[in-house]
Amino acid sequence: MSSRRIVSSRRLRAAGTVLAAALLFTACASATPAETPATDAAEAAPVTLRVAAVTSPMTDIVEAAGEAIDPAYEIELVEVSDYVTVNRMLADGDIDANFAQHTPFMEEFNAKNGADLHAVQPVYNFVIAFYSKTIDDIADLPDGGRVAIPDDASNTGRALKLLASEGLIELDPAVDPYAATVDDIAQNPKSLQFQQVSIMQLNTAYDEADLVFQWPSHIAALGLNPYDDGLITELDDRFALQLVVPGDRVDDPSTAALAAAFGSDEVRAIIEANPSIEVAF
Repeated sequence: MSSRRIVSSRRLRAAGTVLAAALLFTACASATPAETPATDAAEAAPVTLRVAAVTSPMTDIVEAAGEAIDPAYEIELVEVSDYVTVNRMLADGDIDANFAQHTPFMEEFNAKNGADLHAVQPVYNFVIAFYSKTIDDIADLPDGGRVAIPDDASNTGRALKLLASEGLIELDPAVDPYAATVDDIAQNPKSLQFQQVSIMQLNTAYDEADLVFQWPSHIAALGLNPYDDGLITELDDRFALQLVVPGDRVDDPSTAALAAAFGSDEVRAIIEANPSIEVAF
C-alpha cells in the first residue's frame, strides 16, 4: 500500500508573517510564546484528511477533490489494494473516508462486520458488462460455458440479474434479483457453470472462462471497455460510486468539505473525460 498527498492551494504569506513578527518585537520584546506569529501560523495550518481508493479512476477523483477542497483542509490519497481492506481501515479509524464502492457493497460490509459506514456523496455511475475472450456475440455462448462472476453478494446479484435479463438463466421469482445467489437460479437452459471470485481476480478469470463480469475500472487493464467489448451491458444508478465515511463523522464539518470537493467542477471534469463513467451528482 502506498500513499500520496494532495495539498490544497492554500499558502501562508511569508511577507505577512515577517511583518507581524517585526511589529510584535517592536511593541513588546517580552511577548509570550502564545502571542507569537509562529503559533498563529500553526493554528491556520490545513487539516489533513486521509481518503483511500483502490484504482483509477477512483484515485484520479480523489486527486481532483484534493484540488477543490476548502483551504481549511487538505487531502492525502491512500492507495489500497482491495475493497475489503479499504473498508476495514475506515471502520478502524485509520483513514477519514474512502472512495471505492457503491452503497449495496457498503451495506453488505456493515452487516457482516458490525460496522457503521455511511455513503454521503454519489460521484459517478459506471457501465458494467460481461466480456469474453472466446466469443463475439452472447448468442454464441456454448452449453456448459464457464461464467465468472463476483463473490460478494451485491455484485453477485447484479451479475445474475443481468444474465437473467438476457434470458440466459431464470431466477426464482420470489427472490429480489439484486439479492440473488447462484442457489436462486431456477432455470439454467445452457447448463452454465458458475465460478465466483473476487473483483480483483476477475481479470485473471477472463483468460479461463467463456464469460466474465467486470467493472470498467479493472477491465481497462486488459485494453477492454464496456462500449466496444461488452457483450451484455448495464448502467444502474443504484450502484453509483460513493464517498463513504464512518457514522461518527457524518455530521462533521470535514465531511461537508469532502462532499463539496467530490461534487466539484474539478471532479466533474475528470469524470466527463472518461467515457466509461458518468456524473452522478
